[in-house]
Order: sequence, then structure tokens, then C-alpha cells
Amino acid sequence: MKRPRGPGRIYTRADQDFEAKVLSTSFNARNPKRIPNILVEANSVEDVQKAVTQAVREGLKVNICSGGHSWAQNHLQNEGMLISLARLNSVEIHADQRLAMVGPGCWGIDLDKALRKHRLFFPIAHAPDVCMGGFLLQGGFGWGSRELGIATESVIGFDAVLPNGELVYASETEHSDLFWAARGSGPGFCAVIVRYHLRLHPRFKFTGIKIQVFQERDLESVYRWADEIGPEVPRSVEFQLLLTPKAMGIFRPGIEVVAPVLTDSWRSARRAVSFIDRNPIKRKASFTTPLLPLSTPMMSTVANVTHFPPKVKWCADNMWTNAPIEALIPGIKRIADTMPPAPSHALWLNWYPPGQRQDMAFSLEANRYLAVYGMWRDDQDDARYSSWAGDRMDEMSEHALGIQLADENLGRRPARFMANENMRRLDQIRDQYDPHGLLRGWMGRID
Repeated sequence: MKRPRGPGRIYTRADQDFEAKVLSTSFNARNPKRIPNILVEANSVEDVQKAVTQAVREGLKVNICSGGHSWAQNHLQNEGMLISLARLNSVEIHADQRLAMVGPGCWGIDLDKALRKHRLFFPIAHAPDVCMGGFLLQGGFGWGSRELGIATESVIGFDAVLPNGELVYASETEHSDLFWAARGSGPGFCAVIVRYHLRLHPRFKFTGIKIQVFQERDLESVYRWADEIGPEVPRSVEFQLLLTPKAMGIFRPGIEVVAPVLTDSWRSARRAVSFIDRNPIKRKASFTTPLLPLSTPMMSTVANVTHFPPKVKWCADNMWTNAPIEALIPGIKRIADTMPPAPSHALWLNWYPPGQRQDMAFSLEANRYLAVYGMWRDDQDDARYSSWAGDRMDEMSEHALGIQLADENLGRRPARFMANENMRRLDQIRDQYDPHGLLRGWMGRID
């Protein structure tokens, strides 16, 4: 994504470049053929309030966009009003209180850079251009989240514009129902958050990464090892497998075993990733790197360059699963056999959540997370690849507990993403604060 330049303005279908302006709000270069009637580029909270009031007056449904990193382009829907919060990107840090206030359009990497000078930390998204608004609404799987908790658990409050135009503050003690709903509802939230209040953490003293690469012919052995070792991996390590048609270093189909680690010393980091050196199939690896010191911004930037190039078309989908590895291997092989060109890839994340989370809308996760990301450039390949991610996850759906909203594909494959009782409570809160359904929610869901 590009950072917004200059003051925002209001565009309508009468403007010559209207469709291009709307599509520029999306990281995904696909044109979903869903265009609103009005695009409001908000410069202030007052602009948001005016836009919401106008939408009520004119009977327009509203979609919200913070940074546009939605794979499914949920914010692009027909007619109605699209409000872009990209220019609400302020960062205010109170280091002595370990507190930060950020706008929803703030890039995660900008917050991280601002915190470094104070030796403080927040579990921002792995991709540098993911903005805080959508990231925190869907849960927030970021750097250090296995140890510190998902990012939305470090939200202590937020300022939000209600569907009636009123500006309120929500926390555990004020508008606590809104506070509960915001943490995990994603695009189904019933207000427009214009500023977050965040609890900060001491900064990790060491961050780095260890990588091991295998050829695709060893797929089954690698995934079986990863599944077996998974419960033993320290929470300081974000252990993952990337299945790709062009693995790093070998430039052919393979599996990248990637282990970012965030700890308080080089020694503890080496100890945390030592399970890779003990890998019983290590001799099959094309290569294994030493533990490489690398900052989280640098890891984010490198990942963006290698795996998430700009101006390309994407499809994505995902699943949470606790199914036995024997049941999953056939589906993983099918993913490998049908994958679109690099840098398309499949992510296997060793998650293993803690025994208990805070009470919030977010309520569905499992020991392992599998997500697929298909990429292509030419319009002529739309028919060939556009349903690839959904098809692969649909084929494995009997093994899924549900999905997470970060990589959702709800417009093409409705799925469950929240505990049933949480969804019922969220629907009640939405009915209370937005009885006329001003704010559009998810494109599809399964209760």
C-alpha cells in the first residue's frame, strides 16, 4: 500500500477518476466490480462524524477502510458510502505510562519505529503496511503474539463514532459492551473507531530468525516433524512452514522452515530455536542458516518484498485445525500440486493458544493455523486462479474448526469465525448500537 498524500476529499461517481480512487484503497489489485456511491477520505474525527451523519440522512450503508489490506476486499461493496481512515494515522506515546494512542490509519511499522527509541514494544502486524484499525478489530496476530497475547488484548480503550454520530470512549468500565465487541469482530463492528489507546510492553532485547529449507519432495516428512515438535516449541518462537513454488535459496518448489524468535538474550534465543538443529530430517535440508539477528521492522520488510509484492492479484483463505496430521497431508499435497505462481504460498503456523483469553468477541482458535495465498498478475488468469484458495480450504473443511478474520474469504466461502455464544452476544450489541444496520458487516458467515 501507499501512504496517503495531501488532504483527503470527498469523491462521487461524477468524478472522472472515481473508480480508480476507490480501487486504490485496496492492497489487492483485483477489481471486484463492487463500487460505492461516495468515497470520503476523512482528515479528522469531525470528518468521520459528518460522513456518518450524511449517510444516515441520505439512507446510505457504510463501509470502513483503515489501510485496505483486506484480502477479500470486504470494504469494497456496491453503492453506499466508503469512509477511508487512512489519514487518521497519528502516533502519541507516553513512555512513562507505557501507553500509546494511535489512529486506525497508523501503519504498524511506524508505531514500532516510534517505540524503539523508548525501548517499548507492541505486537504489530507482520506486514509493515497493515494499519492498526483492521488489524486490531480482527484480533491482531503480530510479532510476539504467542507470548504477549494477540494485539487486541493490549487495547485498553478506544474512541469511536457511533452510528448516530456521537463520539464515545469505550473501555472495560465505559461502554464495556462496545469494548468487548470491538476485540475480534473485524468488519462486523458496529461503530467507527477513530483512535486506539494501547498498553505497551518492554521491548525484547534480542530478535532474530533461523531458517531451514527443504525441497517439495520432502513435504510429508517436514510436516510430520513440524506437527510432532509443535507442542514443545517455546512461546518466544513463531514457528512456521511456508510451502512455495520458489523457495528461498533453491528457487524451486519447497518448504521454508522459518523460526522468528523474540527474547531477552542471544543465549535464550539460540536455546529457543535449537529444536531446528535437532531436526531428525535435517540431513535432507538444502541448507540451514545460523540464528541471524534481525529487527522486527527488517523481518517485516524482507517478508513484504519476498512474499507480498504490490500491484498483484490475490486470493486467500484459511482454517484453524486440531485434526491429526494424517488427515491433513493429502490436502497439503493438493495445495502444493495446484498452487499459482510464486510468490503464492501456504502458511502452516504452529499456534498452540494459551489456556485462557480475555473475555472478548474473539473466541475461535486452534493449535495449528493453515492459510493459503494465491497470486497472479494477468487478467486472463482470473478464471484460473480466483477460486483457488477457497477451493483448497473447502476441500479440507471437514478438518477445520473455523477461520480467522485476518485472512478471511467470507464473500466466496462463508465460514465460522467466532464461538456461537459470542456471535449471539455480538448480534445483540450490533442491534443495540446500530439498529438500522448503517454499518455493513461481513460479506458472509456461518453461525
